Amino acid sequence: MFRHWLLFLLCQVAGGGLGWWLEGAWGALLGAGLAVWAWFALDVWRAGQVLRWLRAGDVSAAPQLRGLWGEAADRARRLLRQGQAQVAYSQARVQELLAALQATPNGVVLLDGQGRIEWCNEIAAAHFDLDVQRDLMQFIGNLVRDPEFSAYWAAHDFSHDVILRSRESTPAHPVRLSVQLFPYDGGRMLLLARDVTALEQADAMRRDFVANVSHEMRTPLTVLSGFIETLQTLPLDAQERSRYLGMMGQQAARMQHIVEDLLTLSRLEGSPLPGLDEWTPVQSLVRRCEQEARALSSLLTQDVQRPHVLQFPAPETLQEAGEIAGAATELQSALSNLITNAVRYTPAGGSITVEWRREADGTAVFSVHDTGVGIAPEHIPRITERFYRVDRSRSRETGGTGLGLAIVKHVLQRHGAALHITSTVGKGSTFSVTFPAIRLRAAAQPALAP
Repeated sequence: MFRHWLLFLLCQVAGGGLGWWLEGAWGALLGAGLAVWAWFALDVWRAGQVLRWLRAGDVSAAPQLRGLWGEAADRARRLLRQGQAQVAYSQARVQELLAALQATPNGVVLLDGQGRIEWCNEIAAAHFDLDVQRDLMQFIGNLVRDPEFSAYWAAHDFSHDVILRSRESTPAHPVRLSVQLFPYDGGRMLLLARDVTALEQADAMRRDFVANVSHEMRTPLTVLSGFIETLQTLPLDAQERSRYLGMMGQQAARMQHIVEDLLTLSRLEGSPLPGLDEWTPVQSLVRRCEQEARALSSLLTQDVQRPHVLQFPAPETLQEAGEIAGAATELQSALSNLITNAVRYTPAGGSITVEWRREADGTAVFSVHDTGVGIAPEHIPRITERFYRVDRSRSRETGGTGLGLAIVKHVLQRHGAALHITSTVGKGSTFSVTFPAIRLRAAAQPALAP
């Protein structure tokens, strides 16, 4: 600033000196005045340069000036660059935030104070059938036409969520959404939509599980209570007492089986997956299953003259089957369940055929085919659910708990195997298990004696 005024004074002195030299005192006064106007014109021109640059807003086109206006332009240029850098940083952070909202598994919609869509992520667009470009600044109530959402919006009570059906929902694959509005920033709102289909299904499964367990335990408990009351109040002879005690023992055994199967399922769900360091000969697994199946068949057909026809793989076939990796007790339980189920649901005189074969891709297939009552197609997708029964009365007659196939499913999933079921009502069923090649190997050769 001082330098600026010094130059101004020097310009006046130079003008006055030149005028004095040419015309004396009046020339000095005129020369000083002309110098002032020249300085003023130059200053105005410099100011105009700076003003035109500021109006254009191009930081890179700042005028190269000296003096006071040059310094002002330079400082303005630095301030503009700092502002642009701050704006760019803020925009980058906004984009990062939007990218994070885009990546969230929940649907997110940002609404202005009038409920119009300012932004939404792809999940929300799929949930509500929105077009990210077309539906911007459209009122959310015109696009989400569910009556429950309309009532929720009109009530202005956003302290809780509302459950809606997604536009992606179909009768075969229902999709349920938990939708809640969160007001923020003076009237704006964030709409959050979460897919709660799995949670609702899990809750329904929990309720069904408790109801099924209660139902399954209530029947034998009722029978036991009735028999106990009978033994306590009626004079019975030794034969009747022995018969009642036998029935009580059957009901107690049934409850014990239910509890054991429930504990098995709980253990399977809570234990780590079986590794590849424990190998068991396939032959030993199948032979133990055969022993259990023949014992059960003898028990079920002891009062008839037509026993089951049980066919198992030949010893040489099982010897060539090699070994399988996994938890031997779990595999034994799964394979045995498939075979004993076939025995239970095959009438006397029917046949049960068990096979083991290796495929060209290295996998192995264990199959159980029976000539029993068969399963209707609508029951097959649900037959591995806990306590799901095609015929409840038939299951109780054969001593089933309704948990066997659920145990089979969990064991096979833990070993990377797949279960395939085919059945024809009145002709029989085939349960096939495909084991992955990674869990199979040839049998170890015994070492030769020296």
